Amino acid sequence: MSQRINSYRPAGSPAGWGRVGDEVRRIVLAADPLTAYKAQELMGVLTQLALFCNGEGLPAAAEVWLTREVIERFIAVGCPQVGERTRGNYRSKLLRIKEAVLGSDCITGQPAKLSAAGSKQPYSRTEIADLWGWAGGQPTEELRWGCKTLMALGAGCGVDSPEIIPLRTHDVRRPPQAGGPVVLITRGARKREILCRRPWESVLAAAAERLEAPGTASYLFRPNYYSRGKNAVTNFLDRTKPSQDVQRLSVTRLRSTWLVGLFNDRVPITVIVAAAGVDTLHGLSRILPYLDAVPADEAAVLLRGN
Repeated sequence: MSQRINSYRPAGSPAGWGRVGDEVRRIVLAADPLTAYKAQELMGVLTQLALFCNGEGLPAAAEVWLTREVIERFIAVGCPQVGERTRGNYRSKLLRIKEAVLGSDCITGQPAKLSAAGSKQPYSRTEIADLWGWAGGQPTEELRWGCKTLMALGAGCGVDSPEIIPLRTHDVRRPPQAGGPVVLITRGARKREILCRRPWESVLAAAAERLEAPGTASYLFRPNYYSRGKNAVTNFLDRTKPSQDVQRLSVTRLRSTWLVGLFNDRVPITVIVAAAGVDTLHGLSRILPYLDAVPADEAAVLLRGN
């Protein structure tokens, strides 16, 4: 078994494997006898975590990769191409590796059951206001506008990180007359038109307008960053100045905030599904615990109908 682990190479020879491969093998050799998973399963998921951490500029060390914070960050933003069930499977394997290699965090010796809810939880109005103040207090204009643009795209249009990265300034359509809607045209497989939520219209329009120049098609987010890798958003956020009093900016949580706002405003679910770019309701189920309760008398009127 150790020979198979030592000879392991991920498919496609991804960049960064040479920097993380030895630590991946060492960790799996230590964890394999102590978990119910096969070494091959552990190698696959740990390699993904290691490559994600390498892209984030983190040291190649188990003590860094296997912290709860890093694991949850990887689950939330590091594997957007997989579904919720697969992410849960990744989390379980990584936590078992952590327990086997670094020991349990708990006095009882039993690791706490983690939920993905925290990474999906919408921001409150106060938290959004605090984030806006935090964005305006960043030390450079690039950071200030980058944070404000992310907030307008996430909380105003509900787009996620992979959709933000390729956007251009002309994908934001501004109205010819004052007071008209601001429309975002997304790119890729889920291309669609999204009307920006009213409180964020001026922010999104200003973000596009400040970058526009005749004959150019500037990127809307990080216009001077020409490597449009999947970690462009997370790498940018890692450069921001944090605040102990303000929640960390998360595009996933901004999208949840946008979704909850639409549901609470009684927007028809067919409209929400189309604007969100999803094919089923499964992806929306995670926000149900955060929706406003409907008073009994109003619920009765709605259920009875006209």
